Amino acid sequence: MKILILGGTGEARELANRLVAMGHEVTTSLAGRTQDPKLPEGGLRMGKFGGIPGLAAYLKVAGIDRLVDATHPYAGLISINAVAAAQQARVPLVRYMRPAWEQQIGADWVTVENVAEAAAALPPNADVLLTTGHTGLSHFLERDDCQFVVRTIEVPDMELPRHASLLRTRPPYSVGDEMALMQREGITHLVTKNSGGGQTAAKLEAAQKLGVKVIMIARPVYGPANEVASLDEAIAALDIGG
Repeated sequence: MKILILGGTGEARELANRLVAMGHEVTTSLAGRTQDPKLPEGGLRMGKFGGIPGLAAYLKVAGIDRLVDATHPYAGLISINAVAAAQQARVPLVRYMRPAWEQQIGADWVTVENVAEAAAALPPNADVLLTTGHTGLSHFLERDDCQFVVRTIEVPDMELPRHASLLRTRPPYSVGDEMALMQREGITHLVTKNSGGGQTAAKLEAAQKLGVKVIMIARPVYGPANEVASLDEAIAALDIGG
């Protein structure tokens, strides 16, 4: 069976590897934002599709039997487009969405809807560990009354001002390392997206232990899809047999 995976996450890579091992013809599509990504087994497609019409056309021309959206929970437009394109091409869609993080007792969280609200929620003179990626970075950097440590995998496409420093690292992170970073930088606030998963969850435990306030950006709401929370469930939902 021919399967297209909208990827870019570790789970997408693992799913592709498992499906290839099962004997299916798998192509993983990557947006191309990350340099030197870890590549999955099977075919690879880089770059954008050209919106809903482009993705729907690709599904038809390539003879895709199943579409899997295993992008980041905050991938945004591609997840929205996947719903409409799958409907147009009459291709079954399965969305893998890793479970969200839940606030633990004693943790100091404020949940906001978007990056603009997150930036506005910061008090003056906050020392911020910013782990939200490139999207909406300008909203935060306009707050020149705060100090930022901007942690990303790739270099942002904008120059950072004097009140921000860049920390390029790649997960996973340990609680001990996260605590050391927050203490070294005098962090008072952690701004993050509710991405879920284990590779970056240590920052939340570190923040709780140190009394660092967390500003959590809620997940977007996407269209209806057959949504699952594990790779085993994704494979079962594809209804492709062994």
